Amino acid sequence: MVRGTVKWFNADKGYGFLAVEGQDDVFVHWSRIVSDGYKTLEDGQQVEFEVVDGPKGREADAVTPV
Repeated sequence: MVRGTVKWFNADKGYGFLAVEGQDDVFVHWSRIVSDGYKTLEDGQQVEFEVVDGPKGREADAVTPV
């Protein structure tokens, strides 16, 4: 698991980016957020996640707020 911070997340569009210290930002889609109810993230929120290779580069999977 990687720990990072939500750089920004657009709830209307359902995606955003996570910042990881010393690494490139990681794309996150709402469908990869582990949460009951409405799946969204807040800017600056701490999260843990797995990094996977997506069609356009690194993506977050199994995103869990901490």
